[in-house]
Amino acid sequence: MKTEYSVVAHWRGEFDDDGLRVWAENLRAQLLAPEVTLGLVFMSPNFFPHAAQALEVLRVHAKIPLLAGCSSHGLIAGGEEIENSSGLVLALYSLPGATLKGTYFSQPQVEAAGDEAAAYWPEATGVLPAQTNGWLAFVDPFHMDSESWIKGWNQAYAGLPVFGGLASGNFPEPLAQVYLNGEVYEEGGVAVAIGGDVLLTGVISQGCTPIGETWTLTRVEQNLIHNIGNRPAYSVLAETFQKLPPEEQRKAQGNLFIGLVVNEYLEEFHRGDFLVRNLIGGDPKSGVLAVGAMPRTGQTMQFQRRDAAAATEDMTELLGLSKEKLAGATVYGGCLCCCNGRGQHLFGRANHDVEIIQRCLGPLGLAGFFCNGEIGPVGEKNYLHGFTASLALFVQKPQPAAPGQ
Repeated sequence: MKTEYSVVAHWRGEFDDDGLRVWAENLRAQLLAPEVTLGLVFMSPNFFPHAAQALEVLRVHAKIPLLAGCSSHGLIAGGEEIENSSGLVLALYSLPGATLKGTYFSQPQVEAAGDEAAAYWPEATGVLPAQTNGWLAFVDPFHMDSESWIKGWNQAYAGLPVFGGLASGNFPEPLAQVYLNGEVYEEGGVAVAIGGDVLLTGVISQGCTPIGETWTLTRVEQNLIHNIGNRPAYSVLAETFQKLPPEEQRKAQGNLFIGLVVNEYLEEFHRGDFLVRNLIGGDPKSGVLAVGAMPRTGQTMQFQRRDAAAATEDMTELLGLSKEKLAGATVYGGCLCCCNGRGQHLFGRANHDVEIIQRCLGPLGLAGFFCNGEIGPVGEKNYLHGFTASLALFVQKPQPAAPGQ
């Protein structure tokens, strides 16, 4: 698939130096823009022994000044989700006026940053908060404490979005790869700062639809919710479930989650305002619910249902809102990091998410992969998600009006 500012393709074969060289040259020739600004590459594990050679071929023959990506069992190219397939996907983007910088980070750095992350990361990356509009990140899930990393990144780059995902690789061996230019790393992560005249925005679709009403948490102990609205938490959950129509109850069985509001200053709460986390369990006797988060007393919450229909509804509505916010701005391309629990496993057919994206925002030069975890913002902070589609969009930054206009 190609547009004026991007082109994406899938190399379906094994590693072939000569063939890959010609393929990369042909792909570069399809890009209408005069220069490539950014390349994204996602490779299946059969490329592991040849990853460094492949990166060099792509960089040289597609004329890519900055190349980043990672490994995955599932690839995304244009309007196609290529699950459990071999090969690689390469996307070339022309981002007029963008200033980009790629950086590699490691687990020892995450540990060294500690409580001083706000000062540590800008010095380590060479990127000050004022120099970037957001980050695109790809992380090894096996050797990196991603939760601690994203917490520190939020402190260092407060209010700036991070989109991306955790790589996948060989199993049962815990091996994945992340790529930056010609380097192959089997631990750590890579991040690309997007600055200058290009904004990084997007959609975080957590695949849920709200059910029942919003409530206030009135007694919380770590990840245990004792009371909701001054009532036993389990009773509120049971009542919410019982009030659903029979068909909705059937859909909700085994698919209930909790949504936690991240910005209490909003007058109303809508889809996209909640951080969705697992309901781990509940005790009807004590009335306690255990959740996969650390909520706080006074926080607003709403129960959520996740299934194929809810995920379709969520993605469609959020993309519609995004289209309204873009208000005709030029979208140069996108990167989709999609949970490996979505795709055919959830929807029963291929290409579900990319078809909705292309229908709403397309034609869009889109590349990506299926993840072991997704990264993206909810409110003003970035989080690690599950069962989520994290869509990053490279968007033209609005230009200030001329004096007198």
